[in-house]
Amino acid sequence: MFKNRAIVFILITLMIDAIGVGIVFPIMPDLMARVGAGATGEGAFWGGLLMAAYAGALFLCGPVVGSLSDKIGRRPILIAALSMLALDYAIMALAGSFWLLLIGRTLAGLAGATYITATAYIADISSPEEKSANFGLVGGAFGIGFVLGPAIGGLAAEISLTAPFWLAAFLSGGNALFGYFNLPESLPEDKRRPFGKRDLNPFKSILDAFRSPGLAIPLICIFTFEFANLVYPTIWAFWSREVFGWSTLYIGLSLAVYGILLATFQAVLMPVILKWIGNFPTLMLGITAAVISMIGFGFTSTLAALAIFIVLAAFSDLVPVLLTALASNTVDDNKQGVVQGVIASLSSVAAIISPLVMTALFQASVDPIGTYMPGAPFLFAAILVAGMMPLAIKLRGHRSG
Repeated sequence: MFKNRAIVFILITLMIDAIGVGIVFPIMPDLMARVGAGATGEGAFWGGLLMAAYAGALFLCGPVVGSLSDKIGRRPILIAALSMLALDYAIMALAGSFWLLLIGRTLAGLAGATYITATAYIADISSPEEKSANFGLVGGAFGIGFVLGPAIGGLAAEISLTAPFWLAAFLSGGNALFGYFNLPESLPEDKRRPFGKRDLNPFKSILDAFRSPGLAIPLICIFTFEFANLVYPTIWAFWSREVFGWSTLYIGLSLAVYGILLATFQAVLMPVILKWIGNFPTLMLGITAAVISMIGFGFTSTLAALAIFIVLAAFSDLVPVLLTALASNTVDDNKQGVVQGVIASLSSVAAIISPLVMTALFQASVDPIGTYMPGAPFLFAAILVAGMMPLAIKLRGHRSG
């Protein structure tokens, strides 16, 4: 009963968190215009800088957040992170300049977000055999959140550009309050570990993780895939406006469709696929789908093609789930927090660099002086994922539940 209740609560927590995050995506071009960050190409660059600031703060604090949760438990860290996110959205609603937006995003990164501790929480209460499926439920919860978030953001922005931020602040703050009264602790006292000075150094934590037997390849693959996959949240709003001329509403609806597909694949179909063909074949299918969809988005200019490639892109999001399960199953219970923190930090390094690279590519590809190819960032992402495939093949037979 405890396990089922805890999983349901964590899934609801992550869903609400994803709603708050997804609300912002469709309004990013208008938000950049409001604070004077320029037209489509230039606005994409400054939007990428906001994402990089968030990721930079998360990189520095991710292992610390994970290690603290190994020391004092998941519950207090999770509630504190939700509260900090509520503050971030309030700042973004009030911001009248790009630099105030930058401060807000940095504060959100300092919180370590909720995903680190929530994933460690799921690892605490799952057997090794259950982790892939349960992490898939986590992805499904995010998918549902992304169905609701962009749709709500697109609709609320029709009323006021700040309305989506206030909604996100309300949801995050309300969820923190709900968790304070209802969320049980998942990490028993006898499974906690000391917190020392070395835990404050993100580089030391990452190096230690890479030295752990069996962790290096999953971590490298997670970093590479996250770097490439960030092309979607980084440029989707700008790319779809450039290629299809979509309004904020249509951008939000397209993200909602993606969220429906993501939730369906991860929460409903993933357990069936894993039982049918196993973890490794599913992983390789996901990587293949990622390459095909990214190449497709690189060249497409029709809605029919977009509909096909968005399905493949949603399926490819099974890859991080499987890689996370692989990494989780290689360490003891009292190190789940720090491992999830290291994964978050590696993802953050990717999220520092990738938005800057992808938006720079996009800006250059829509520059009237050069070669016009707005899908160039997708093609670059496809090259990265294809290059990762030989390394992923080495994971055959790796313990993944």
